[in-house]
Amino acid sequence: MRHLKAREWELRLKNVFDEIDVRLEDEYGERFKLHPSRPVEGRTSNPEMDGLFNVGASYSAGFGSKLGPGYVVDIRISTLQRISNELREELRDKVQTWLIEKLPVAFPENKLQVDKEHQHLRIHGDLSLD
Repeated sequence: MRHLKAREWELRLKNVFDEIDVRLEDEYGERFKLHPSRPVEGRTSNPEMDGLFNVGASYSAGFGSKLGPGYVVDIRISTLQRISNELREELRDKVQTWLIEKLPVAFPENKLQVDKEHQHLRIHGDLSLD
């Protein structure tokens, strides 16, 4: 069972990702055909489960990372179409910019950073639950 403060922290993080998901849908949702098994945006009560995009993160202890512990951001695109590497980089850059903008509002008590690491983004820094 996860600690209540950890669940609250991750719920705030999920809310940030949900906002970013909506923004990506607005900017890129018409560019690609939605995967046939995926509901259209707004069909479910959870933005992770519908629409073209699902932005989320998984905690990583940081073994092998120069940045240490943090959350590895995953940007999923639910389409059968090919997504160019250039567009993937553009999406990653936009998500990074939006995270840098939104995290201080969602977590004013934490000093968080968002950096590129390999093909992903990593949220790291003060991950304390206070």
